[in-house]
Amino acid sequence: MSEMITADLVDLDLSADTKEAAARALAERMAALGRVTDLDGFLADVAAREAQMPTGLDGGIGIPHCRSEHVTEPTLAFGRKAAGIDFGAPDGPADLIFLIAAPAGADDAHLTILSALARQLTNTAFTAALRAVDDTETAAALVRGDRTPASVDVPADAGNAERPEGSGATEAGAPGAVASAEDTAVSGTAPVRGASAEDGSGPVSGATAAPDGRPFRVVAVTSCPTGIAHTYMAAESLENAGREAGIELVVETQGSAGFTRLDPAVIAAADGVILAHDVPVREKERFAGKPTVDVGVKAGINRPAELVAEVREKAARGEVTAGSAPGSAAGSASGTPVERTGGTGEGYGTRLRTWLMSGVSYMVPFVAAGGLLIALGFAIGGWQVNKAPSVMDHFVGTQADSWGALLFQIGGVAFNFLIPVLAGYIAYGMADRPGLVPGFVGGSIALTINAGFLGGLAAGLIAGGVVMAIQKVRIPAAVRGIMPVVVIPLISSAVVGFLMFVVIGKPIASAQKGMTDWLNGLSGANAVLLGALLGLMMCFDLGGPVNKVAYTFATAGIAVANPGDSAMKIMAAVMAAGMVPPLAMALATTVRARLFTPTERENGKAAWVLGASFITEGAIPFAAADPLRVIPSAMAGGAVTGALSMTFGATLRAPHGGIFVVPLIGNPFLYLIAVAAGVGVTTALVVVLKGLRKRSPSGAGAESTGAGAASPAGSKEPVAA
Repeated sequence: MSEMITADLVDLDLSADTKEAAARALAERMAALGRVTDLDGFLADVAAREAQMPTGLDGGIGIPHCRSEHVTEPTLAFGRKAAGIDFGAPDGPADLIFLIAAPAGADDAHLTILSALARQLTNTAFTAALRAVDDTETAAALVRGDRTPASVDVPADAGNAERPEGSGATEAGAPGAVASAEDTAVSGTAPVRGASAEDGSGPVSGATAAPDGRPFRVVAVTSCPTGIAHTYMAAESLENAGREAGIELVVETQGSAGFTRLDPAVIAAADGVILAHDVPVREKERFAGKPTVDVGVKAGINRPAELVAEVREKAARGEVTAGSAPGSAAGSASGTPVERTGGTGEGYGTRLRTWLMSGVSYMVPFVAAGGLLIALGFAIGGWQVNKAPSVMDHFVGTQADSWGALLFQIGGVAFNFLIPVLAGYIAYGMADRPGLVPGFVGGSIALTINAGFLGGLAAGLIAGGVVMAIQKVRIPAAVRGIMPVVVIPLISSAVVGFLMFVVIGKPIASAQKGMTDWLNGLSGANAVLLGALLGLMMCFDLGGPVNKVAYTFATAGIAVANPGDSAMKIMAAVMAAGMVPPLAMALATTVRARLFTPTERENGKAAWVLGASFITEGAIPFAAADPLRVIPSAMAGGAVTGALSMTFGATLRAPHGGIFVVPLIGNPFLYLIAVAAGVGVTTALVVVLKGLRKRSPSGAGAESTGAGAASPAGSKEPVAA
């Protein structure tokens, strides 16, 4: 087995000035050794991972990394840039850059070794030695663990960046990044780690005690999208913070190498839980009923001492969080946001958006099913089907009208769940399972008093807030067991019901009626401008928060039994615009294949189906690789499509489905023309802009204009045969 890093994979004086250029420079060294088979394809995977979450860390470290089918064996490349390169870290640019490449099917032993490097990056002696080393052989030996940090002469003014207080950085530590992992790699699974004052290998009985006199105990879980770097760095930082605080802290790393579940007895004995993750925690229900701090994985790396202090404060208050069901991360209309139940790792705006999208994502299937059933009912039974009597008493199996009425009435029942589900799962996103009951109660009241979508939003937020407030109250240990089942549902439902019926329900119902009247009154230029705006929003971040705001606005309009024409026109415009980016990229990769990498051409084939199905995220790989050309082009095409759809008066009752619901669209032929026009605009702009880059001086065009890492530059861009 060849060494994962050699002197040929080290550059102590990177000439790159951007993170894309740095990744390319290090990846070229991997490709030269045959460890990367498709440079641009690999860089596209790196860029896609970077788009999920910046890989800069406090202390001047950047760790771009990914798992890719273009990698032949696990490989590390190291670069140093004295002036620093911005990788999105809060404390500034990174001067130490590690490019970590793992094959898509990497064996567990290699991944464990890679994770050991990630842990070692929290050791300031290790990073100081890397900043001081003056030859590539020694640098590679340090990373491999063949040399110890102590063997390198580190000047007093070496410029070692100080980690923030409480970040978990240690002056000592394992002698080498890779050597420390060899003994654990043979197990094939990621080990459960514990903080120890003596040797760092097990829990410590420290001076900080629980109320009954025993040491305070914390269990933690760390995970990130790739499961290689951030997962293990967060674990190391938390362990060090636990050691410094004198508590017992055991970490379960849910990484690429699998994970070893914490012993149920250890969880049962824990006084608190820290979840530092950017992907859903597996088997999260194991931690039900514990004081819990739930944050992003970077918070576990950058401020572990604060998290330890926070979980101890929650335990002191008796504040507990109920666990969620397995795999309960709420999926968005076309994505899967990670739910948060508390903690301070995110700003209020971010948490509010996550809570709202939790409710919307659970509501969308009801909108889809109910909307399609109602649309089919109209298609089969005619436009008078909404006046048909109940099918329980007047169903004739040989009459199309009866079948149309049946479908319409089933769809209507499905629609009756929209507002309660929206409110219930907003509250669930805020407070987990205890929020469900008051959320559903508040949503049902909103439906009863005709407060509509706005009432559901308010009811969900109020219910979640009430439950979170109740959970902060200190209660005797003897009654904690009945809190989630009896006390919290009872009190929170009563409070939410009072507020919705007596205090805010009527004003919200009036506001909902005003919004509905405004939508129904839209016509002419106002409607066209609204369509263009919604088209821009749908294509701005391709499934991100702005896209979801536009989509939620449209679904809110049709989430009633009898929406007006304006609401259905808005829904049609939003879906049409959302189809444009992936379809346009698919067309562009077909008509001008030489402008795209082999990986992008393969993605283009899939984009045909994704775009036709109204999955805007099908354009993300192209936008991640070349954002300054793809995103503005997509926005222009989306605006054209949205405006044309509103101009043509196309209507849509279903919130999803793409071309597969064209028979249910009003003015379907003109609707398809609107989509085709937007696709043509985006395709033309992408081809022109990429063609201009193609003609720019070799190696300069892509980076000077801000193209992503996967954008081939100059003469290195492959040309289709």
